[in-house]
Amino acid sequence: MNLQSTATKMIIQENLLENIHVPKPKISIIVTLNNHENDIEELYHSLVNFVERDEKQFQIIFVDDGSTDNTYDRLVKITENDLRVTSIRMRSTFGEASALDAGLKHSAAEIIIYLTARVRVNPPELSKLISKLEDGNDLVIGWRYPRRDAKLNQIISKVFNSITKKLSKLNLHDINSGVLVTKREVLENIDVYGDLNNFIPILAARQGYKVTEEKIEQLHGEFRKSKYFKEYLQRFLDIITVLFLTNYSKKPIHFLGFFGAVFTLIGAVIEIYLFVYRILALGPIAGRPLLLLGALFLVIGIQLISIGLLGEMIIFTHAKDIKEYNIEEIIG
Repeated sequence: MNLQSTATKMIIQENLLENIHVPKPKISIIVTLNNHENDIEELYHSLVNFVERDEKQFQIIFVDDGSTDNTYDRLVKITENDLRVTSIRMRSTFGEASALDAGLKHSAAEIIIYLTARVRVNPPELSKLISKLEDGNDLVIGWRYPRRDAKLNQIISKVFNSITKKLSKLNLHDINSGVLVTKREVLENIDVYGDLNNFIPILAARQGYKVTEEKIEQLHGEFRKSKYFKEYLQRFLDIITVLFLTNYSKKPIHFLGFFGAVFTLIGAVIEIYLFVYRILALGPIAGRPLLLLGALFLVIGIQLISIGLLGEMIIFTHAKDIKEYNIEEIIG
């Protein structure tokens, strides 16, 4: 039944395109979901009311990231009754970055609103983010304020944002809010995969885009709690990944070589000290842990430098395929 309904809708859309001029949407709203069957209708109506109030042509793209409940069945019903809505179902749970990429490829507008259903924000307040975008910014991240989710989530998020702010030098309070408004070209010029959706503002700023933030109300509701050590470790590793990609993607020797040189120097100093110690017959060194420590530092240091050089060789070989810059305008 669902397949027949979907096919019927596609035929209707094709007939409409053949007989009338369908204006290109000005706004594409991409929403990622995972097991939100109880929230989807409310979210849909609030988004439609928000956009219709401004009388703008729009499309809504729901991306079901491998839900195991009835989320997609409810999306199908919504899609059947509204030609402005597209529903995409992922075969499995691939993560928000993959869901965003799928939604972007099926969107048509130059202004993209992205939000994930897990954060539960007040859709009418998205207009504040759009206003900031129209003021000359390229990407506006939503700053959930006040926060309504669990205290543990808030503490972890605050620590995460504090570390990210210091490393990226980007003054944002809620970089991983899961809510943003941006120009289409921004998302098309950055590569988002894995969990890098949490770092879109950093990746955009690295490309020279103007990034800012705006407060948006977070609604009450049930929120998932971050209570597993694995999640914290993954976030820490993600921070290191973004730091490396945004600063050393084309010069890995600067990152690995620095630490390699430090370890090698420490190891060399230790081993030279022990060498002089033994030459001067001040005592035996064979059973001293310091000997093993010095050798360990030397080995690690040389390995890091070697990996950095291998990285440089790979970058040199594929340098013509790597684009690290972004041109804003060409005149003449």
